[in-house]
Amino acid sequence: MAGAQENAYRQFLPDLSIPRFTTMATQDAHVYANAFKDGGKPPWIYELYLHWRNLLKVPYKGITNDGHIKPNLYQLQDEGIPIDKIVETTKSALSHLTPAQLSILSYHIDSPEWRTWSNPEFLLSDKGLRLDELTTEARDGIMSILRETLSPEGYEKAVSAMRINGFLGELVKSPAVLNEYSYNFVLFGEPSTTDAWGFSFYGHHLCLNIFFYKTQIIIAPWFTGAEPNIIDSGPHKGTRILQVEDKAGLELMQSLTPDQQTRAQIYKQLKDPAMPKGRWNHDDQRHMCGAYRDNRVVPYEGILVSELNPAQQSLINTILNEYLLYLPQPARSLRLKHITSHFSETYFSWIGGFGDNDAFYFRIQSPVVIVEFDHHSGVFLTNKEPARFHIHTLLRMPNAGDYGMALRGLIPPKEDTFVWEG
Repeated sequence: MAGAQENAYRQFLPDLSIPRFTTMATQDAHVYANAFKDGGKPPWIYELYLHWRNLLKVPYKGITNDGHIKPNLYQLQDEGIPIDKIVETTKSALSHLTPAQLSILSYHIDSPEWRTWSNPEFLLSDKGLRLDELTTEARDGIMSILRETLSPEGYEKAVSAMRINGFLGELVKSPAVLNEYSYNFVLFGEPSTTDAWGFSFYGHHLCLNIFFYKTQIIIAPWFTGAEPNIIDSGPHKGTRILQVEDKAGLELMQSLTPDQQTRAQIYKQLKDPAMPKGRWNHDDQRHMCGAYRDNRVVPYEGILVSELNPAQQSLINTILNEYLLYLPQPARSLRLKHITSHFSETYFSWIGGFGDNDAFYFRIQSPVVIVEFDHHSGVFLTNKEPARFHIHTLLRMPNAGDYGMALRGLIPPKEDTFVWEG
């Protein structure tokens, strides 16, 4: 979208005089979330909450294409991350917290609480510390951990998502629930240059699960979204995210032959009558691998990437590189090389139209990565149909790659390690 389309979302600004927004404007994040959990309204959100709780009861296995975990897909390796600096920065940030805050913040490295991240604005799993409730010094300390961990461009993308979230809070006049720092930080294990540890950073439209072992890093699962995906006024005017994935995905689909397009397009409509029950839902819409879907079976669909010509495979790499943007170098290059080595069993699939102005969904899926891109209908904005200015993206590492679980099985156990069954 360009020109007049940049602020196309403004025709869908909500009526802030309705009870949803007048009530939201008077609540903090905790009261707001409890209203969903305790009041049961709106019903679909309450049902989603109950469904997520049930999914969490199932022991972790990992996402697969057929229900069976493929072994030996991941290995321990030196990925060159600056683990000394990351640990030093983390310990410095923790020194600004009180003993009570540290106790709330910290979980065992194998805690099932890893799996309780979520991307809606309602705080259904309140763990760790919420940044907008901390002192500036403590909050900046946590942000410094994120800055040292991510690539510079990945950090900019994360901060942009946070700023867009704050912009949305301004649009709906509910800054206590939606703001630049309405995110939770949770520590798993002890920061170490030699042992496994990690953290979760999650909130509305930004969720990062990051696992470290020595100089190796896993950032998966992660979720990044925006509604709208651009700031068109105020001090951060011009901030925009997710446009690279949008453009490259559409360019790829339009470049396919008619026969390839037919095979790639698994459903013609974004909410297609041909979809089986459960293929679309109110929260995830077309996403298969969102919050709490850690064990989902996601069959391969679409066309093989190995069938594509070099220019089309280059577009696949453009998309994948953008999805790997959070990883620092050289970890990103190593991960991309690992993914491309599986192109003979990597699939590209599409839902929706592929005209210049169409909204759409696409997925790239292999034994070692799943990336999803989806245009959504309005949640805060009022567009009933999916639109190009509300975008959800996510990345998973199937076959137990998420949360570094496959790597954990390769790490020599310590005496205090227990098996994660959550």
